[in-house]
Amino acid sequence: MKALVKIMPKKGVLDPQGKAIEKSLNQLGFPQINKVIQGKLIEIEIDSKDEANAKKIIEDASKKLLANLVIEDYEITILKGE
Repeated sequence: MKALVKIMPKKGVLDPQGKAIEKSLNQLGFPQINKVIQGKLIEIEIDSKDEANAKKIIEDASKKLLANLVIEDYEITILKGE
């Protein structure tokens, strides 16, 4: 089974990487781009036949390591049939 963990900065948290990307894109001739938020997407393979159990394991991993809960939010998607 596969899972995706999307990690993004919380609203209101400074995102210097997103700002740097936005500025670079504007300088490269993309003035239409006016807001960039940079996050992470982690793909995880997990040995579990039970979707609820897999989600719980990924949830625990996200809280303990994958996301910094002070400044980041995360969203888990279980990929069925993978």
